[in-house]
Amino acid sequence: MHRISILQMTSGIDPEENGSAIVAAVKATAEGGGKMLFTPEMCGLLDRNRKRAAKHIVSEGQNGVLTSVCQACAEHGVWASLGSLPVLAEAGRFANRAFVIDADGEIRGRYDKIHMFDVDLETGESWRESNAYQPGNAVSTIDTPLGKLGLTICYDIRFPALFQELGGQRCDLIAIPAAFTVPTGRDHWHILQRARAIEASAFVVAAAQVGQHEDGRDTYGHSLVVDPWGKVILDMEQREGLEFAELDLSRIEEVRRQLPSLANRRDIPRSDAP
Repeated sequence: MHRISILQMTSGIDPEENGSAIVAAVKATAEGGGKMLFTPEMCGLLDRNRKRAAKHIVSEGQNGVLTSVCQACAEHGVWASLGSLPVLAEAGRFANRAFVIDADGEIRGRYDKIHMFDVDLETGESWRESNAYQPGNAVSTIDTPLGKLGLTICYDIRFPALFQELGGQRCDLIAIPAAFTVPTGRDHWHILQRARAIEASAFVVAAAQVGQHEDGRDTYGHSLVVDPWGKVILDMEQREGLEFAELDLSRIEEVRRQLPSLANRRDIPRSDAP
């Protein structure tokens, strides 16, 4: 069995405060016998006011949250999957970027969110992620003590092709950190998470934002850990804080023998008809 920790957060507009919470979670993960910490999307800064947020969005090398977490991982000897941080990318654009940090405090992998959340909701909320953030263009997998980890972020969950690729690369687990809205979370969150685990025959670890945030948004919570059969083994519901889950990695090959969908998959022929 392999023990992981999941941090469910109500991140705010102060990166220093958010970073302190993540650093404390790294320490608690080590004390609780966890091998790896998973955090939500935008764990270091969650602020829909882009003018106010812009002063905190800097390059990787200047990002205080990233630096602090790397130092904490090295100090306590645990890995961390930072769901994402906003970072300054090329030509003044931002990137919604996930990081995997090893037990020596080194960055072992990165992933820029591919699918941008541009939508008008019936609640009156309007989101235009692409106005400020540039989409990524590459799949990312990292070898970790838990096996091969595939990285995704939030809205990516609605695009099966990405998960088909991660399944095809035989990921052992997939991180789906999120800041899901309440209406979509209530209707779609559990269904989509379980479906992605089943499709990839892999564990899914979905650390989420929860509750009412300083910037006025409400997020759904329900951080999940789902096994390769689609069984939910942890649901944090609306509880803020750190919890642990045990992963039996032998389940991966067991499920893939019982349901060899990855081995049986074929490319679908495209029709030439007009």
